[in-house]
Amino acid sequence: MIDSDPNLRPDPLPGDMDRALRPQTLDEFVGQAEARSNLKVFIQSARQRGEAMDHTLFHGPPGLGKTTLAQIIARELGVGFRMTSGPVLAKAGDLAAILTNLEAR
Repeated sequence: MIDSDPNLRPDPLPGDMDRALRPQTLDEFVGQAEARSNLKVFIQSARQRGEAMDHTLFHGPPGLGKTTLAQIIARELGVGFRMTSGPVLAKAGDLAAILTNLEAR
């Protein structure tokens, strides 16, 4: 009898399948060709300047890829990504705590 190595076949962690299916780069992101093209220019320009990318606002109903796109941008810029949502920010101190704990580039 051969025992399977638990390191080779680990139990999936919550979100593993979701993470595996999400696009990891702008090239893998489907749709919005013009927006993707613009974002590529913005990202490349920010990298060349060695500065943060200008502010970008995504809006729309849930499930359209806004968070995924934000994660892709952070990944392509080589910076960390911190996610929150409006209902989590109950008071001004909540946002201050998040901003205070951000890491320098």
